[in-house]
Amino acid sequence: MERNLIIKSIFKIHPFYFFAAFICSITGNFKGFVIFSVIIIVHELGHVIMALLFKWRIEKVIILPFGALTVFNEDINRPLKEEALILIFGPFIQVLFTLIYSYFNYSREFINYSSVLLIFNLLPIFPLDGSKLLNIILNIFLSFKKSHLITLYISVITILIILIKSSFNLILFLIIGFISVKVLDEFKIHNSIFNRFLLERYTKSFHFRKNKIIKSTDLSKMKRDYCHTFYDGKRYITEREILKKRFDFHGKTW
Repeated sequence: MERNLIIKSIFKIHPFYFFAAFICSITGNFKGFVIFSVIIIVHELGHVIMALLFKWRIEKVIILPFGALTVFNEDINRPLKEEALILIFGPFIQVLFTLIYSYFNYSREFINYSSVLLIFNLLPIFPLDGSKLLNIILNIFLSFKKSHLITLYISVITILIILIKSSFNLILFLIIGFISVKVLDEFKIHNSIFNRFLLERYTKSFHFRKNKIIKSTDLSKMKRDYCHTFYDGKRYITEREILKKRFDFHGKTW
């Protein structure tokens, strides 16, 4: 009983899902919609399973007509390795499920739907898996702030390319519209996300093996998975010391 309540509280179906189901029903594509839904749930369970293994806090899983979105209540500064494994396990489980299903009950239609969903989900558009993979790769080489912005700009460019290249399709345009709103919302909270990234580093204890020297006091150059030492031209300043100048003891920005 308790487990059922937890599942109901975590898994949410977005209203857009029901609207898409209605459109597919009146256009004769409801069977395909059901197949898509099954593959989507299997894919997202892959993310959830790996997240639970790393003890990430899952706030909710939102089921959408073109995929699902797992929302974590977790620190931004969790290791990139963990985030990468959680990300990869979704497509991995989806491919494995497709292969097993096809072995026992071969269906070209099922394989095609799974392939389309996999390719679409790996597009570099926020909040699809492709954008998260891109962001992880960028964070290996670039600062957190720059990686986040580049991911969003690439999302916009990819959306524009799809709109220019695609012929009219109601479901596709509804999906693109929904995703575009998400990208715009993420742009709006970019500074808040960066501030949260810094605040976590100030209020919590993270132990990173790698250290990076930043030859300035520019906090926007800080990276994930790194501890930082700043050099202002006269002396070296610890990360803790420079963050203290930004936040007071209550954790609020001056």
